[in-house]
Amino acid sequence: MNYVYIAGPLFDDHERNYLESIAEIFETRGYKTFLPHRDAGVVSGEYTQEEKIKIFTTDLNALKQADIVVALLTGRDVDSGTAAEIGYAFANNKKLIGIDANNVKFLNIFIWGLMDNGNKILNNLSDLERHLDEK
Repeated sequence: MNYVYIAGPLFDDHERNYLESIAEIFETRGYKTFLPHRDAGVVSGEYTQEEKIKIFTTDLNALKQADIVVALLTGRDVDSGTAAEIGYAFANNKKLIGIDANNVKFLNIFIWGLMDNGNKILNNLSDLERHLDEK
């Protein structure tokens, strides 16, 4: 079974819900998924050193185990944590898939390059479903 790490900004309910929709698409097709906010937690209240270490370690271990990293590429610029996860995945020969959610901004050229010169970027959830079903 393929293990999928789903990366993206976690700043609001909309972003987290979109990431959960990505996970559901994979899970209904038999993939195991890791969502940082669901599986490592979101810091609320005091942001302690112990919480930071726990979340970082959990996320990093999931990235190491992942076969596929799917990244939500939205916002004014790609989220810095998401960009780091993409870089880690690329450097470790993980399969990458980007989803830009029909974003109207111009994507960072380096991220675009890591995504096979844009060839691994899908526009929306319907495109993701089609991509997975064609395999």
